[in-house]
Amino acid sequence: MGKIFLVGAGPGDPKLITVKGMELIRRADSIIYDYLANDSLLGFAGKGVELIYVGKQASRHAMSQGEINDLLARKAREKEIVVRLKGGDPYVFGRGGEEAVYLADLGIEFEIVPGVTSAISVPSYAGVPLTHREYASTVAFVTGHEDETKAGSTIKWHELALGVDTIVFLMGIKHLKEIKERLIEEGRAADTPACVIQWGTMPQQRVVTGPLKDIDALASKANIKPPGIIVVGDVVTLREKLKWFEKKPLFGKKIAVTRAPHQSMKLGELLTERGAEALYIATINIVPIKPNDRLREAIDRISKYFCIIFTSVNGASIFFDALFAQGMDARSLAGVKVLPIGTATAEFLESKGLMPDFIPKKFTSEGIIEVLEGKVKGRRFLLPRAEQARNVIAKFISDHGGLCDVIPVYRTTLPDNTELPAEKPDIVTFTSASTVENFITLFGKEMFETTSVASIGPITTETLTKHQVRVDIEASRYDIKGLVDAIVETVSRQMAEKST
Repeated sequence: MGKIFLVGAGPGDPKLITVKGMELIRRADSIIYDYLANDSLLGFAGKGVELIYVGKQASRHAMSQGEINDLLARKAREKEIVVRLKGGDPYVFGRGGEEAVYLADLGIEFEIVPGVTSAISVPSYAGVPLTHREYASTVAFVTGHEDETKAGSTIKWHELALGVDTIVFLMGIKHLKEIKERLIEEGRAADTPACVIQWGTMPQQRVVTGPLKDIDALASKANIKPPGIIVVGDVVTLREKLKWFEKKPLFGKKIAVTRAPHQSMKLGELLTERGAEALYIATINIVPIKPNDRLREAIDRISKYFCIIFTSVNGASIFFDALFAQGMDARSLAGVKVLPIGTATAEFLESKGLMPDFIPKKFTSEGIIEVLEGKVKGRRFLLPRAEQARNVIAKFISDHGGLCDVIPVYRTTLPDNTELPAEKPDIVTFTSASTVENFITLFGKEMFETTSVASIGPITTETLTKHQVRVDIEASRYDIKGLVDAIVETVSRQMAEKST
């Protein structure tokens, strides 16, 4: 018999999950997850883990609660570690208590891993402190969606309306009009400040504020839909001063990431940290070339090389996989210089215990050539790279009296089952010539008519221009951080121009 872990996934922002929750996701044999548990958390699960979706939305249930309970019991008999991943906190209006009772009655071992509940985190992201010495000393959390099979409401509306400073309703968007009317009927002032927060803690967060008497009409006009929470109380007046999340430079922007799936998260995280919603469109797969006798032979005689040139993290990663597979490690490179194309590749090498000997000022092949000036004659270089790549580095070395062993270690291919997101991005990013070529092969150029295009640097821009695609943003530093900085600078400038 396995063990069930009821894990709170937090309110939506994946970084708000607890350390213990993340550890269990990584260790799980099976993960049974809800609609409100952020899908990106599943990316941290181990290889081959069983993923089962049981999400419940308003009027749309993938499984009934009874079916979910039976599933938990069955998986406890099949798997060792079963994670029941629930949005927010399992015991705060998450039916975690019902599931725990069911497991206890069957004698199935379980453990509760509390999560950050949306009741406190969503108002925080909206700039609403639930308590404040000058505004509120009491707060109540109330379900906005009681069990419809109950004979009547068990909420003490009169005491709630008059006895609590701040009231937070979860899952109450569908019943907002009734909630408003009941509070006013029981004595709450009609002009009490109120707000409705949709998709709180997420880049698509939307907030509507107004007096309690009008809040349902204002939310309807703004087309606010579930999921969301309602806050009623004087603390709502602090929002204008404290709404930090919506002041992030890219808040509200939808930005497409077109990198290979295993590399997309880094760019996506940098964008979301600045408030954007990252839309992932895989345009490229990185496929190591195996077997690779030439690479194996080069590693066997690695001490013969003056310098290894790494033009991408992909090439460096595959090189080190091959190095380790031959029973060697970074110590085998003693005396061999390493030259990465930019900071991302340099950081990867450092993670393997290698400090780069040189870093180009420009993160391009031309930047590498500038570093190599005066260092080539009579020396041998190793260049593990993509199967199809520009040949300028090898040609420069050959022209200047050196030897360069160019060894293709991976090829790029079109991904399977990729598609455009349902939502149209405001900006689409390209980080290489290959992502441009593959995007146009897969989807054509129609998107570029109404979407801004951001390029990581001049080589990518050249490819876009070749296809007659307008480039709106180009990074001045040719790496992922430089691309994000360029997007932030452009969007900030556009916002400033609009406000003047």
